[in-house]
Amino acid sequence: MNTAVAAHCPYCALQCGMTLTPREPGALVGPRDFPVNEGALCQKGWTAASLLDTPDRLREPLVRRRRGEPLRPAGWDEALDLVAGRIRELQDRHGPDAVAVFGGGGLTNEKAYLLGKFARVALRTSQIDYNGRFCMSSAAAAGTRAFGLDRGLPFPVTDLRDADVIMLVGANVAETMPPLVRHLRRARDRGGLIVVDPRRTATAEQAALHLAPRPGTDLALALGMLHAVVAGGHLRRDYADARTTGLAQAWRIAARWRPEEAERVTGVAGACLRDAVELLAGARNAYLLTGRGTEQHSSGVDTVSGWINLALALGLPGRAGSGYGCLTGQGNGQGGREHGQKADQLPGYRRLDDEAARRHVAAVWGVAPEELPAAGRSAYELLDALGAGTGPRALLVFGSNPVVSAPRAGHVARRLAALDLLVVADTVPSETARLADVVLPVTQWAEEDGTMTNLEGRVLLRRRALSPPQGTRTDLTVLRELAVRLGQPASRFPDDPEEVFDELGRASAGGPADYAGISHRRLRAGEVLHWPCPDRRHPGTPRLFLDRFAHADGRARFVPVDHRGPAERPDPDYPLIATTGRILAHYQSGAQTRRVADLLRAAPAAYVEVHPDTARRAGLADGDRARVVSRRGTVEVEVRCVPTIRLDTVFLPFHFPGDERANLISNPALDPTSGMPEFKACAVRLAPANGERP
Repeated sequence: MNTAVAAHCPYCALQCGMTLTPREPGALVGPRDFPVNEGALCQKGWTAASLLDTPDRLREPLVRRRRGEPLRPAGWDEALDLVAGRIRELQDRHGPDAVAVFGGGGLTNEKAYLLGKFARVALRTSQIDYNGRFCMSSAAAAGTRAFGLDRGLPFPVTDLRDADVIMLVGANVAETMPPLVRHLRRARDRGGLIVVDPRRTATAEQAALHLAPRPGTDLALALGMLHAVVAGGHLRRDYADARTTGLAQAWRIAARWRPEEAERVTGVAGACLRDAVELLAGARNAYLLTGRGTEQHSSGVDTVSGWINLALALGLPGRAGSGYGCLTGQGNGQGGREHGQKADQLPGYRRLDDEAARRHVAAVWGVAPEELPAAGRSAYELLDALGAGTGPRALLVFGSNPVVSAPRAGHVARRLAALDLLVVADTVPSETARLADVVLPVTQWAEEDGTMTNLEGRVLLRRRALSPPQGTRTDLTVLRELAVRLGQPASRFPDDPEEVFDELGRASAGGPADYAGISHRRLRAGEVLHWPCPDRRHPGTPRLFLDRFAHADGRARFVPVDHRGPAERPDPDYPLIATTGRILAHYQSGAQTRRVADLLRAAPAAYVEVHPDTARRAGLADGDRARVVSRRGTVEVEVRCVPTIRLDTVFLPFHFPGDERANLISNPALDPTSGMPEFKACAVRLAPANGERP
């Protein structure tokens, strides 16, 4: 009889526990008691084993010698020799930055670490970033400047069970992280769940109070709430004096944002705003949690800072039984951004422009600090520069599908097509892989060992449960073999996950995200370890900031921020605001979930949610085909009339390919600090798909 293996879901950052029982073919998913999900799984988790034997699984390398020719099967040596030869040729002609790397927030810690090392040591390029820039970058930057350290949730998810009040800002967890809802039940049942979202989502339906601001105005709402805290006598002055700095500067701005002024900008009634403040201030245990809806803006860092200021004024962060946190999205969104995939970071959340950090990591890698390149372009800037002028001429993609997931997706696809070399390592022929010159088939979640760091900073060991298909290789092996072909010693690029993780620990030692005390051995033994964990005797740190924050003086920072709104405002030509997001059946670009029959049946195509009155003014009715048009492109989808959505707002899910790509219309305007694109607000118009105007 086949034995069940303890496993974790391959999708979101909850990393729900499950069992996986091998069978022929594939495997069977079962429940497992794990604190984050308590045995529950969403429909994506229950069907996750379907990914392992999907009919179009990549099982051999594919190459295309010339553009216009079809991809054809090739041997591994032929494919890797071709990639290494083209890299050498392009770098000899154009310099190290002629080759770029694009990673993913779903890669294991080991893969993320080795990918960053490969880029900076084997390729010597500064041009590396990853799709987590589109996910957590604004929250990470805001958290770092407020607390001195970024960890999505600085407390275990299970702490939420005892909350009296929880405010979710821009997070539809009932669809994106359904098992998390069980930890919100106490607050919900006591009338203490507050949801901030322009849509009446499945999460908002469960809330006692739903605030629906105009997209792009969240910071005005946060400022109005901070004003109500102070003016209403709810400021935790003792906490602010003892544990924070900068309140006076932040208040100078918030003092102008009376709730009625916030109402004028956001559309949220001042009375409702005050009700939310009263609930939060009157709670014994309260939490404020932010998500992508409030972060994916060209002012995302300042917006998250506004919510952190509110949490600090209420005395929530670093207090037992209360807190502020950010709900990480991708499976390894936390670990993926800690160990070197970002353009400006080295392992352990060290900054690339920090000379001490460069010396430390260079010593672990066995290279001179001056050999490490400087910071390169952020994700969209990198994709935008491909194949143009002084931009990269080649791109290696691991664990990402930017043809669907990047803003201004049509333009990004054209930039990819302009490259001299596009290499994609993937498990399935994603939309990006179909454009590639070389496709490398790699193993997936249940076919290899590796660690993931979930949204609460807990490091999890995913064990191999199944043998991978013949013809596939691990990403670690691919990186090692390419590095050797580029002149690196094989010993510098190990492909054993445990060996890579031990090196990651040494590279992160002493850094903000210190994994030095965590090992596969300790995780196999069942130890529960949250970083930072600086040595092998350390128990890990499930709750941060209880005694002090991570700034040198131990205090958190209020940051003075003011509302400026989205980069693109509605006008007579584009009178509506489009926002995008995830839906229950699908995940990220949909490259995985669109291959699961049950999930595709549940949500087979994209659509646009529109208020019935807004649809009527555009000459549309429920079920019609419509064009959603922005200054960058057009999406053609079915109309769904939703009477609870704002009259000025339309919503599109972003999981679908081709002409249904929501990101054909999205705005690539970037946050100046984080490089986050403005996915959540762009000006659009609606028209019937047949081109007739009402």
